[in-house]
Amino acid sequence: MIAAAVKRRELLRWGAGASMLAFMPVAARAATPLYKDPKVPVDLRVKDLMARMTLDEKVAQLVTLSTRKREIMDEARAFDPARASQAHPNGIGQIARPSDRGGAATANNTGTDVTGRWRKPADTIAFVNATQKWARERTRLGIPVLFHEESLHGYMAPEATSFPQAIAMAGTFDTDLVERVQSVIGREVRAHGSTLALSPVVDIARDPRWGRIEETFGEDPYLCGEMGVAAVRGLQGEGKELAEGKVFATLKHMTGHGQPEAGNNVAPAPLGKRELYDSFFPPFREVVRRTGIAAVMPSYNEIDGIPSHANRWLLTDVLRGEWGFDGAIVSDYAAIGELASFHHLASDIEGAARLALHAGVDSDLPDGEGFRTLADQVRKGLVPLAAVDAACRRMLTLKFRAGMFEAGPVDPKASARLTANAEARALALEAARKSICLLKNSGVLPLTAGAQKRIAVIGPNANVTRLGGYSSEPRFSVNLVEGIKARVAGKAEVVFAQGVFITQSEDRSANEVLLADPAKNRALIAEAVEVAKTSDVIVLAIGDTEQTSREGYAKNHLGDRTDLDLVGEQNELFRALKATGRPVIVVALNGRPPSWPTVAEQADAILECWYLGQEGGTAMAEALFGDVNPGAKLPVTVVKDVGQVPFFYNHKPSAKRGYLFAETAPLYPFGFGLSYTTFTVGAPSLSAPRIGLSGHVTVSVDISNTGQRAGDEVVQLYVHDQAASVTRPVMELRGFRRVTLKPGETRKVEFTLGPDDFSLWNEDMREVVEPGLFDILVGASSADLKTTTLEIA
Repeated sequence: MIAAAVKRRELLRWGAGASMLAFMPVAARAATPLYKDPKVPVDLRVKDLMARMTLDEKVAQLVTLSTRKREIMDEARAFDPARASQAHPNGIGQIARPSDRGGAATANNTGTDVTGRWRKPADTIAFVNATQKWARERTRLGIPVLFHEESLHGYMAPEATSFPQAIAMAGTFDTDLVERVQSVIGREVRAHGSTLALSPVVDIARDPRWGRIEETFGEDPYLCGEMGVAAVRGLQGEGKELAEGKVFATLKHMTGHGQPEAGNNVAPAPLGKRELYDSFFPPFREVVRRTGIAAVMPSYNEIDGIPSHANRWLLTDVLRGEWGFDGAIVSDYAAIGELASFHHLASDIEGAARLALHAGVDSDLPDGEGFRTLADQVRKGLVPLAAVDAACRRMLTLKFRAGMFEAGPVDPKASARLTANAEARALALEAARKSICLLKNSGVLPLTAGAQKRIAVIGPNANVTRLGGYSSEPRFSVNLVEGIKARVAGKAEVVFAQGVFITQSEDRSANEVLLADPAKNRALIAEAVEVAKTSDVIVLAIGDTEQTSREGYAKNHLGDRTDLDLVGEQNELFRALKATGRPVIVVALNGRPPSWPTVAEQADAILECWYLGQEGGTAMAEALFGDVNPGAKLPVTVVKDVGQVPFFYNHKPSAKRGYLFAETAPLYPFGFGLSYTTFTVGAPSLSAPRIGLSGHVTVSVDISNTGQRAGDEVVQLYVHDQAASVTRPVMELRGFRRVTLKPGETRKVEFTLGPDDFSLWNEDMREVVEPGLFDILVGASSADLKTTTLEIA
């Protein structure tokens, strides 16, 4: 009787929105539990469902299966409902990467049997559908399973579309493009049955030694925030409810990940509180403020002695309290267990689970080793039931907001139509074209098809499609050799020489990385020189592989470096080819910034291509022959020497005083990029010379194409506080616009600046705008700017 009365009161509180339900007979209402009615508000559905759940069922919602997927699969790796019922009678909260049969490798589990064992797309859908059918029909409460996938620059599964890596997309300075790309990625992930994507990464990256720099949008907080907002809107749309063809996004990794001690992945981030608020928090805060972001993932590292997965101040006080985030906090893979095994913050896995739950983590990825212990810990009085309830509530809310309780089975035919289709390929090509950055050109570019009778395409990255980390096997791909051959078919002969190999293996999942044999490479260099001597021009494709720059997630699976120059015999190859006297055009394919001083000085032209995705070969050929005019900019500062690290453009005035026997200037500044045409960016003008503390000002600037070709320029706006109560950076990016101009065309570009653009965290750690003079700087890079002054009073 008491329970019935409570339910009636809940329905009455629901009010007008449930007018039809209010007139239903009591028996009919009882036949359909509140949580199964899609017309009922999400918070009431969650409340009703949780009132029906046992402790073990609640804990099951916080646990994920990855390598433990084998508990629910038969010998053919298909879903087995009988095994699932036996192993997980309380249901399954989440399953990691259904496209991967083996499960994800982690720091504690690096065997080759646990990753890369891809399912075919139809098999992935069959696995998801069978799992959901079991969850709905053969578990007590019928709670569906949340599936997540990796999707950094494409759905990481076979036959999906592979777009340019994140750092390449950052270089486009085109948020609309990022949103459109992520929309297609989300559509392909959703079409295969997953509703959560572990993307985007908005860590600011300040150390190029770090192997994960390619996963980021670069070094600038503003750029990372704008790209992050665009990515989240593309993946999950507007608001908090998930629309058709969308997936929830996961904001990664909060925080400090991109400036680890000595550039070593997961090492401590020695950052002060003000530096966090000034530089590392803003991209995360912008996404939380401006989108309905569903999930946030803490970082592996520690800040001031507290690992992020145990940092209640970071996850609860700041993220939830100060910013109002109400979504789910999901752990990075195995990070909860590492609170004990790696950070030694806890003595055992149970203690690690308590720390993470108390900090605010809601879900234990990838295999739930820590959170599996929570039910017993509650029974022993070690963990408060309220903490489990809070985490369970948030995970269930995610499922209701995704419409998972009403969703039908995934249609494999529709999935095939939506994946890697003509629209997706065209977008991947557009993104690749817009990601190419011209760093140097002595006049040799663009090439003219037919002007050279024989083109030598040489190098370890010429005849292979480099996709970068978090990639699978796309249905289509075009490498540089293929792209050039297609472009000059019938007009020139294209000859290929390997030049050198970088590593002994191309297996990106391999733990050990072995550089290629120098003696064999030198023989290949000699062969390449002979090929080059018979050619009119050399296109040299060098840089990284997916082994030489990657996530170092374990002591036996490293990815960070101390040297930023080319590895192996690549510099020898370059010097030998340069000595032939033929023009050498370098095509850089790499995941870390190209700190290659010899190449920068001596190459006739350099195209920075990063990892361009499946259509990269076509885009690179088009850029070489002028069909596409490169317009991307560098989203990072490129150093001349590793001794300059960390080097970021928005440094404090006291930095960069100088060195003995070396220059202070970088190899290439942030925001730098050339074109086949020329542009003039005029002096900025202000709508008012003086504004109030809460005022706004419009900054106008004319940009003109003064050359002979159409092209893209990225107009960049920076702000500098001339004098403040705490030290401020020498400049801070506060606006950018990529514009396309015809020869002779001039366009006015306008930016609006407000309090957010002038604020700082003062001595009392209050965010304020202080009166004073501000330099407003506008130009084509952080090193090419024109200035005016604004007064704030």
